[in-house]
Amino acid sequence: MKDLFTLEGKNIVLTGGRGNLGRVMARHLLDYGANLFITASSEGAAEGLPAGEKLHYIVCDLRDTAQIAKLFKTVDEAGGLDVLINNAAYGGGAGGKRMTKTRMEDFDDETWAYGIDGTVGVTFRCIREAIPYFRKRGGGSIVNIASMYGVVAPDHSIYGDTGQNSPATYGAGKAGVVQLTRYTASYLAKDNVRVNCITPGPFPKTEGVNPDFLHILQSKTMLGRTGDPDELAGPLILLCSDASSFMTGANILVDGGWTAW
Repeated sequence: MKDLFTLEGKNIVLTGGRGNLGRVMARHLLDYGANLFITASSEGAAEGLPAGEKLHYIVCDLRDTAQIAKLFKTVDEAGGLDVLINNAAYGGGAGGKRMTKTRMEDFDDETWAYGIDGTVGVTFRCIREAIPYFRKRGGGSIVNIASMYGVVAPDHSIYGDTGQNSPATYGAGKAGVVQLTRYTASYLAKDNVRVNCITPGPFPKTEGVNPDFLHILQSKTMLGRTGDPDELAGPLILLCSDASSFMTGANILVDGGWTAW
């Protein structure tokens, strides 16, 4: 059964692999034997990741379709694409640069469009450009990273002036990621490409966070605490490996029960 979860021999693309959660995902993928390609917006290694022949960095601006296409061509030339993990986000909220605007009435059309593009738009572009390479490979797995705020609304009363609240674009875009997962799972089933989603709950950076605010966050989960990034490893390895060979269109919530009550 141990081999059921192995990633040996799998070429995996992880977008946003230098971020708070991305670095942890990358470490676990390497531990399970993946040949890992991390996208980065600039040169430089991710902090805390071991250097080795199975770790590759590819500079890629995910706003640019041409660069995304070049990314997958590079991976194809290195042996083929087996798994795509869409973790990168920008334009507001976790995984990307926060907006200075969070009030809905302050959003102009350009701000709204940028935030939606940075969540569901970037996920769509990466999937679209990867499809020919999955078909060439005879199948594969796509794992999209959403958010609990794509499933439920934030309780605005708990955030106050903490600056931790995410804008409307983040929740709307991540809800789009969940639905795009289902749509793509149906669309690519005939090609033997499985498409699933992981929805993290509260995984805040605890450094410098107001203890009272952190306590409120913890009380919103059934388990009475926030998540440790390492706790995303189980669902991630499951969906990347053959252990999930009969799973597609699923959304795994890793939120301590936040969205269940």
